[in-house]
Amino acid sequence: MMDDDEKKINSLPLINQALDNTLASSIGLEITQFSDSSVCGKIPVDYRTKQPFGLLHGGASVVLAETLGSMGGNMHVDSNAEMVVGIEINANHLKSVSSGWVHGVAKPIKIGRKIQVWKIEISNDDNDLICVSRLTLAIVSKK
Repeated sequence: MMDDDEKKINSLPLINQALDNTLASSIGLEITQFSDSSVCGKIPVDYRTKQPFGLLHGGASVVLAETLGSMGGNMHVDSNAEMVVGIEINANHLKSVSSGWVHGVAKPIKIGRKIQVWKIEISNDDNDLICVSRLTLAIVSKK
């Protein structure tokens, strides 16, 4: 029989439910796919994610990147005793977007005992790369 953490890890609807009432849900973020080697998600380019000049806000890209990397990072720890927290993130914004969706893919670069590093690539609907991000996570005790 699976415990609650195993069910959470193995269920896309439950993973998305975990985003309810968070910053991620307020911008329409949805996890679309996950495995041990990647986490994918998307956000709409709309009134919730645009800056005043009508383009995707760089901060929205960073929210997508950190959420995907953190969700992936938490899949690689003992969720009964540990969790991951972001300690550094950077983002290079490569191309602007004014409509549609942006899609992120987070993949681990290093999964260590104390630190994880994730690379997140974000593309538009035409599969043009619009942002590249790197996220460093610390593994901390839940106590």
